[in-house]
Amino acid sequence: MITILAPAYNEEEVLGLFYTKVCEVTDQIDEDFELLFINDGSTDNTLKILRDLAASDDRVSYVDLSRNYGKEIAMAAGFDHVKGDAVIIMDADLQDPPELIKEMVREWKNGYDDVYAKRRSRKGESAFKRLTSKWYWSLLAKMSYIPVLKDTGDFRLLSRKALEALKQCRESERYTKGMYSVIGFKKKEILFDREERAAGKTKYNLKAMLLHAFHGITSMSVLPLKLAGFFGLILLAIAFITFLVLIIQAILPSMTTEPWGWLLFLILFIGGLQMIFLGIMGEYIGRIFKETKGRPLYFINDYHNGKKFDKRQEQKE
Repeated sequence: MITILAPAYNEEEVLGLFYTKVCEVTDQIDEDFELLFINDGSTDNTLKILRDLAASDDRVSYVDLSRNYGKEIAMAAGFDHVKGDAVIIMDADLQDPPELIKEMVREWKNGYDDVYAKRRSRKGESAFKRLTSKWYWSLLAKMSYIPVLKDTGDFRLLSRKALEALKQCRESERYTKGMYSVIGFKKKEILFDREERAAGKTKYNLKAMLLHAFHGITSMSVLPLKLAGFFGLILLAIAFITFLVLIIQAILPSMTTEPWGWLLFLILFIGGLQMIFLGIMGEYIGRIFKETKGRPLYFINDYHNGKKFDKRQEQKE
């Protein structure tokens, strides 16, 4: 069985259409499907619609969260309740085309554990959002200590093996898009054109996007902690150059030394030392940051302990 996981927050206008479109596709695939909705504290009729769908179709399940936790926590709750051998994560606004489910399932059967959809184009988004998104992914790719997948979202199929690995990452400040890279496993890219929302309004305003970007950078990189030491070295270099200039001015009788020059040197020197020590502290804080996440040290793709081989040897003897 394959679970389709769809977090939903105030999606009453599109849920019915989402259910219809997804069922049209899954009915053409020779697999059993479960539709698992996560109601993330919706204040409209989302929960009522989910109850009606569950009453009319035993393939529909839902988890009703006690309040609005945000998409990251909603997905984590969904991961804990998936029953299928694989899970397909989709947004309920139909920007993720259900038609790709067929290709995802096919690649999963070919042995891939993470079949992810990469956006080729983004309809319905402003030029500002497209440009800032491009900048963000480029910046994150350069800063992250783990290679990240550019222009990809949560729309993907995960095998049960990949899902169980993902469930071991239990940090509360979550950035799931980065966790897909953390767990590794065999990945396959599928290109698609992202459509406009079928109905309703996006929940990602500028504030939410900035917060999401901040979580992404702080979750996948400790570079900001190291910048203090880098700037400290620059200040010390400038202080050294200033010191040489002041010495030359003091030696040559034709040049005069301004009193504020030595004050500038002291400020740069002391400031540089302080920044370097902050950088050293940042290194230790970065290590604490990684440890407190509690992520597993590694994930196993396959394992064989040789017992079958030993039994065969015993039988031969």
